[in-house]
Amino acid sequence: MLTEKYKIAAGYVLICLIWGSTWLAIRLGLGSLTPLISAGLRFFLASIFVFSFMKMKKIELQTDSLSIKLYFILCFFSFVIPFGLVYWAEQYIPSGLASIVFAVMPFFVILYSMIAFKKESVTFNQIFGSILGFSGIVIIFSENLSLDLSKQLLGIVAVLISSSMQGGIGVTIKKYGQHLNPLSMNFIPLFFAGIILITVSILVENSSGWIFDFKAFASIIFLAFFGTLVTFTTYYWLLKRMNVVILSLTAFITPIIAVILGWLIMNENFSFQTLTGSALVLIGILFANFRGLMNYYQTKKKFN
Repeated sequence: MLTEKYKIAAGYVLICLIWGSTWLAIRLGLGSLTPLISAGLRFFLASIFVFSFMKMKKIELQTDSLSIKLYFILCFFSFVIPFGLVYWAEQYIPSGLASIVFAVMPFFVILYSMIAFKKESVTFNQIFGSILGFSGIVIIFSENLSLDLSKQLLGIVAVLISSSMQGGIGVTIKKYGQHLNPLSMNFIPLFFAGIILITVSILVENSSGWIFDFKAFASIIFLAFFGTLVTFTTYYWLLKRMNVVILSLTAFITPIIAVILGWLIMNENFSFQTLTGSALVLIGILFANFRGLMNYYQTKKKFN
C-alpha cells in the first residue's frame, strides 16, 4: 500500500515537471511553425509513440460503445479545441498571463465535481487550498504582468475556454472512464486530433511561414513524447487513484516550473515575489490535501 502511495507521489511530481516545461517548448516551436500545424504534428507523432508502446506491451484497444464515445470526447475536448486555443492564444498574450488564466482549472473541476459526484462532497480544505494556490500564481506573475484587454481579451477568453474544457474532461474520465487503459485510451484521440489539426492548418494557415529547423523538430518531438505520451498516460493513471480536485492542482505547480526554467534557460527574472508566490502555492496544495496527508501519516505510523 505504501509502495502505491510513493508511485502516486512520483507520478504527480513527474507531470508537474514536464507540463511546466511545455510552456517554454510551445513558445520555442511557435518561432518556427504556425500554431495549428505545430499542435497537429505533436499529436500525430504522439499517437505513433502510443501505438508503438501498445504493441510492445501487448495492450489491446478497447472498442466498446462507451470507450468509443469517450475517445471522441477526448479528441475534441481534450486535444483539438483546448490545445488549438492555447497555441493560438500564445501568439497574442504573454505566457505568464496564459498561466494565470489556465490556473483557474481547479475551480472548474470543483464546480463539475459538485455536479458529477454528489455523494463525494468537495471539502472546505480543497476549496480554500485552491484559492491560496491561485493567489500564489497571481503574485508570481503580477510584477511583470501588463493587461491590455483591447488586444488580449480574445486570447484570455481562449485560454479560459481551454481551462474549462480540460477541467470537464478530467471529471468526465474520472466518472465514466475507469475501465480505460491509461495508455491505449490516448491512441485514437491523439491520432484523429493530429489529423484534424494538420488538415485545418493546411486550409487556413500560411504554410509559407513554416520553418522546419532544429527548434521546430525539437519542440514537436519533446512535446509529443514527454509532453503528451508520458504526461497524459501518467495523468490518467493518477486519475484512477486520486481525488480529481487534488490532481487538478498541478495547474498551480506547472507555472512555477515554467518560471524556474525561464530563469535558468532564458535568463528571466526570478524575484522574492516569485518565491513568495511559489510558497503560497505549495501551502495551498498542502492545505487542500490535508486529509490525505493525515491519512498517510496515520497509515505509516500503523505500519511502523
